[in-house]
Amino acid sequence: MHIGQGMTERKPILRQGRLVIVSGPSGVGKTSVMQRVFDSSELPLVRSVSATTRPPRPGEIDGQDYHFITNDEFQLRRQRGEFLECFQVFDHSCWYGTLWAAVTPGLAAGKWVVLEIDVQGALAVMERFAEAITIFLRPSSREELERRLRGRGTETEQSICRRLAKADRELALADRYRHQVVNDRLDEAVRQICAILTTEWERAQHD
Repeated sequence: MHIGQGMTERKPILRQGRLVIVSGPSGVGKTSVMQRVFDSSELPLVRSVSATTRPPRPGEIDGQDYHFITNDEFQLRRQRGEFLECFQVFDHSCWYGTLWAAVTPGLAAGKWVVLEIDVQGALAVMERFAEAITIFLRPSSREELERRLRGRGTETEQSICRRLAKADRELALADRYRHQVVNDRLDEAVRQICAILTTEWERAQHD
């Protein structure tokens, strides 16, 4: 990335924008872990908010948790090439995607833009951004993942089975990521991710 207007050597924190990709099976705790990372890390992290055609769950806020848009709008924006990546998930029932508009301003400002996306989307982004920092958040076991999914109380049995089958496929691709972190204990997972990002940041300053 090039240094944009207004960026000087007195502000090394703005030297280089990077993409950070965080993936993991549904129910592994990505949201909780990454919120703690944002709260505790001193790096210039900014979260990319994904777009989706699925309806919001109770408590979710448009523009904060997701950009909730209609299928017609999603397809129009897809045809216009406004997505960095987008895919249908869960038996082709809903679309999810990362808008370029949610990524490029942060990169241009020298931020580290964090994408919390599934493996399918992550692999597509890796093809465009080979230098992206990639972290796979995994459960301590499949049994623990199933326990967490059932503990939500928001999923049907059919949905749980679909999510577990998808998790099996995603876990098989975990080696495609540069880093893997087990979310067995929240504090430890947060510490490990912060350490990974700090190491990557220090390395980037010497590139």
